[in-house]
Amino acid sequence: MIAKLELTALAAILSDSSRVAIMRALLDGRSLTARELSHGAGIAPQTASFHLNKLVEAGLLLVLPQGRHRYFRLASRETAEVMRTLMDIAPDTAAKPAAKKQNAVCFARTCYGHLAGRLGVAVAEALEERGFIKRRAEDDFIITAAGSDFLAHLDLDAADLRKSRRRLASQCLDWSERHPHVGGALGHAMTQVFKKRRWIQAKAGTRDVRVTPAGREALRKLFGIDVDRLEGAFFGGDG
Repeated sequence: MIAKLELTALAAILSDSSRVAIMRALLDGRSLTARELSHGAGIAPQTASFHLNKLVEAGLLLVLPQGRHRYFRLASRETAEVMRTLMDIAPDTAAKPAAKKQNAVCFARTCYGHLAGRLGVAVAEALEERGFIKRRAEDDFIITAAGSDFLAHLDLDAADLRKSRRRLASQCLDWSERHPHVGGALGHAMTQVFKKRRWIQAKAGTRDVRVTPAGREALRKLFGIDVDRLEGAFFGGDG
């Protein structure tokens, strides 16, 4: 991790402008591919791969294999905090962020039976902020005691979820948001509740879902998510 790097070693790693551009492009917390990062840094993909390997070896980045792709993200929140501090002290030209699509399927959809897209990520973020789930390693969430109590309000039993053949609560990297939404048994069960209570409805012939008026009220009360505001920011270009 970054705390174990000597100051001179850290300075050496960040002495290259391309590596700084790569780190800056990841400061928003998204996970991006080598090609996307090479575009943002304005360098060839082969050159980006060289620099990415250096950053991974230094413990500044993590690699997340998913399907045919390999995604890169900052190794920890501590890493992000240190980088933001350094950027404040010595500002640099911002790297171009990877483009985000702004359409219905990217806003709210199902992914292997769990809620995905901007809305799915917002639910995951709300659960984490409230201490109902916590990240474990790079690809799992754990359900806290407070989370078990919260799930009871949704008529879900955390003990029953742990008996599922599915992973309990995976950090499923969202392909459009590049942040994790909740997968596994927890993600599937919550999505089923949302559908049963008619908070979300599937659009015929697609994986898109829309939030009903009842769902907007429930998401505001339970998760603090203002769906109207979330839609406005997303489709208005501020998401």
